[in-house]
Amino acid sequence: MLDTAALPDLPRAERVQVVDGWLSGLLDDAVAGTPPPLAKRGSAPPRSGTEGLALIAVGSLGRRELPPHGDLDLVLVHDGRPEIAAIADALWYPIWDAGVRLDHSVRSVAEAVAVASTDVKAGLGLLDARLVAGDAELAGRLRTATLSSWRQAASRLLPALRDLRRGRARQVGELAFLLEPDLKEAYGGLREGQVLRAVAAAQLADEPTAEVETAYAFLLDVRDELRRRSGRPSDVLVRQEQRPVADALGLSGEDALLREVSLAGRRLAFVADETWRRVEAALVRRPRSRYRRVRREPLAEGVVRQGDEVVLARDARPAADPGLLLRAAAAAARADLLLSPYTLKVLAVHSQAMPEPWPPEVRWSFLRLLASGRSAVAVLEQLDQEGLLSRLIPEWDRVRSLPQRHPWHRFTVDRHLVEAAAAAAELTRDVDRPDLLLVSALLHDIGKGWPGDHSEVGEPIAATIATRMGFAETDVAVIGTLVRHHLLLPATATRRDMDDPATIDRVADTIGSDAAVLQLLHALAQADGAATSASAWSPWKAHLVAALVARVQAKLGGAPLGEAAAVLSPTTPQVSTATPALPGTTAPVTVGIQDVADGQEVTIGAPDRPGLLSTCAGVLALNQLDVRAAKITVEGGHATSVFAVRPRFGRAPVPEILADGVRAALEGSLPLAERLRQREVDYRQDGVRSAPPRISWHNGEVSGAATGIVEVRAGDRAGLLYRLTAAIAGEGLDVTSARIETLGADAVDCFYVANPSGDPVDPEQRRRVDEALVGALRPAAEADTPV
Repeated sequence: MLDTAALPDLPRAERVQVVDGWLSGLLDDAVAGTPPPLAKRGSAPPRSGTEGLALIAVGSLGRRELPPHGDLDLVLVHDGRPEIAAIADALWYPIWDAGVRLDHSVRSVAEAVAVASTDVKAGLGLLDARLVAGDAELAGRLRTATLSSWRQAASRLLPALRDLRRGRARQVGELAFLLEPDLKEAYGGLREGQVLRAVAAAQLADEPTAEVETAYAFLLDVRDELRRRSGRPSDVLVRQEQRPVADALGLSGEDALLREVSLAGRRLAFVADETWRRVEAALVRRPRSRYRRVRREPLAEGVVRQGDEVVLARDARPAADPGLLLRAAAAAARADLLLSPYTLKVLAVHSQAMPEPWPPEVRWSFLRLLASGRSAVAVLEQLDQEGLLSRLIPEWDRVRSLPQRHPWHRFTVDRHLVEAAAAAAELTRDVDRPDLLLVSALLHDIGKGWPGDHSEVGEPIAATIATRMGFAETDVAVIGTLVRHHLLLPATATRRDMDDPATIDRVADTIGSDAAVLQLLHALAQADGAATSASAWSPWKAHLVAALVARVQAKLGGAPLGEAAAVLSPTTPQVSTATPALPGTTAPVTVGIQDVADGQEVTIGAPDRPGLLSTCAGVLALNQLDVRAAKITVEGGHATSVFAVRPRFGRAPVPEILADGVRAALEGSLPLAERLRQREVDYRQDGVRSAPPRISWHNGEVSGAATGIVEVRAGDRAGLLYRLTAAIAGEGLDVTSARIETLGADAVDCFYVANPSGDPVDPEQRRRVDEALVGALRPAAEADTPV
């Protein structure tokens, strides 16, 4: 009997050997326990033993890669033995009784080949066929017939296999860039290694290289440890399992594990992409010609286009031409092509070290490569996979496949930098120095490869790289400034009040008097956001940053503010839908709504009272409106609150409903706290995560009525703004404006607060506000009393 409990702890090879021996014994028992049928007169005598019978393993067992808690994929192949059904039943039932999951079939050689020639999944599986027990001659016939059928049907099956993998890639994602990757099905995962072998079996590509096999074997080791430690047949490397898997593999931590997984996945994906290009070219039918010449089109000195690839000219001399590498890369990107694999190998072997500083022609080629935009991404990946990018920029190795554990980041650090450079290429006409924009976009997060604040750490690193590239000293200083302050504009626009002169003064003082630096920072912020994710650079955020830039530009150069600078300036409500004043015991309440960038602007007019901003925020939350920014002004006892909102479920706000809700809340007939607690229970996905909130104060950064800024970082949830502003108001502070930024499951809320008396916020009051905010952030199920 198989000891299934002990199997997960065995090494992979030993685990396969134990299972093979068990299955071999089961086949012998099944054959011995099944009496042969009575021979009919004139028929051949019944055969004994396993003659004409073979137990074939496919799938992971067939490849000798059976993971812990893995399924068994078995095919019982026969050549017409009449008692085959009885033998199969006697074989399968003990496997099921042992609690092992089984995928089984009974086939003749002809039947197996017929299925494999029409079903790409079945054909892929049979390529891994391996004899476990029985008739070796029969198993050999199956193997020969399967390979022959696969090669004959390659023109039909391989496109289907390609489409299948591309569909899974769209559904599951790319292994190299996932924080919780599917080791098997994500693009670049274990399935890619199996596909590469299948394409080689069709004789349309070479056998996978040693590098590919090493990457594949590492992913197998990760999957084995994942299954062994989780005790489940799952191939998804979830966050909670990453630390124990890393420890088992001798890695320093979960980030080191993800990085190695990413490197392996990128190698497999890169080779798979190149293989599919070769397959597609091989399967294209061309007119037969006895003397078909391949056209060679010059692209640059020493570089030509040959077919759909870029290759070196016959007279090119990589060892004597330091500019050839980047000249070829730039030519390929500009033509929206790729370098041929052979050309990459030649450049990797024969290219000499780049002179320092780079010659102007080399720097110009590098800038042309970056300026090619999207087509440069694949070329830079080619250089990276051959180790050429690290030769040019040695610091690149520190960020290669470095994971970014933030839900709004789509890529590893190095790929994010390349994507940012591609996005910056679309903005070069908006700036006076596109060369500085492109290089700073490629280097803006280079500091993440070192400990410390990546912006501060990255500044001298970027300056060193720019100096090596041959930029002038003044240009090096600008690149360093751009890297140091690449987060200045988005952070300020989303977390500070732009109507406060101190905000504009602080930005202007930080970047200096050069309006060109402001222009470059604006373009860099756009490129950085676009390369991160849609949530990191929404139309609303773009509008805020543009408004901030307009105000700072006006201060630096005296230019008019323009329309972009108008962000949440409380004025008389502009009512797009006529909303009559609603009389009641409180006083009239008016609501105006107008469309703005990526949402609506809601203006609420009501009699001033403590906590009014919180009340309005609560009503908006009940109406499923996410608030992005808020501001309140009071004049003559009447308050005007302006909110930038976005409907959570796509339904635009209705002025009459909002006005009615605000009036009911002010009168006390609408229990806001109770209703929002119930909403949080209903929408559990809005619950805060286990990480504690962070609360910080920024005094001395404001002017006017506000006396301080309190910043709250916590998990996002329904009614968060209402709870926080209510907590602040409960401690006697007025909230004059708020900036809300939500990225993934996190929220960063900044509140401008003031004492009604005009006194500064003292330490004791800050302590009480901190406690109130922590209490307001507790989940509804944990709250003892209403907020």
